[in-house]
Amino acid sequence: MQIFYTPDISGIEYFLNEEESRHAIKVLRMNVSDEIHMIDGKGTLYKAVIADANPKKCKVIVIETKSEFEKRNYKLHIAISPVKNPDRFEWFLEKATEIGIDEISPLLCERTEKKNINMERCNRILESAMKQSINAYHPKINPLIKFNNFISSGMCENKVIATCEGDRQTIRSVYIPGNEILILIGPEGDFTESEVNIAKNNHFIPVSLGAARFRTETAGIVACHIVSFLNSF
Repeated sequence: MQIFYTPDISGIEYFLNEEESRHAIKVLRMNVSDEIHMIDGKGTLYKAVIADANPKKCKVIVIETKSEFEKRNYKLHIAISPVKNPDRFEWFLEKATEIGIDEISPLLCERTEKKNINMERCNRILESAMKQSINAYHPKINPLIKFNNFISSGMCENKVIATCEGDRQTIRSVYIPGNEILILIGPEGDFTESEVNIAKNNHFIPVSLGAARFRTETAGIVACHIVSFLNSF
């Protein structure tokens, strides 16, 4: 199944942008009457046929739509510190999208070494992973935000902070499948004691992701998988 990202699609006729047109006609060697599938990032999967194989402005005709395609029964928001090596953070974005995530908030913590992120590149990675996994929902990625500002903002009821120290529970023991959950993942070296205490004072529950000590990006993926697994029954 060839998937194309069409966030502004409306109506039956649609023109792929130049990048997607070139990929369809020049790279994949598609032609008139060939079938393609498109996703809008809002939950709809479209089946269409190529009407004009123009490599700069390929015209397609929509023949079938599926709303809420493979919609999950839960919502996952992960607030995670960027890491020093941007490739590792991008790996997290890619794999989290493939597993299933709704929102990502890059978190500037006391021990965060990477102080900026490339939002345009991050969104390109999310789009690619979305197409790869045939996921019709585009995860939302928020601008980098300071830990204290994020903690004090309005959020969902189910809030946990993954940390390596102190008394902790498991996600399974505090989360009811089918609901929204927000998980905080810290930088290399973990959250500081002060940050954990601030989170606890704002009703975040400290949790463990297992016996092993994970890298930041691995912890994010483990958290995604745990929530996905708990919602698979």
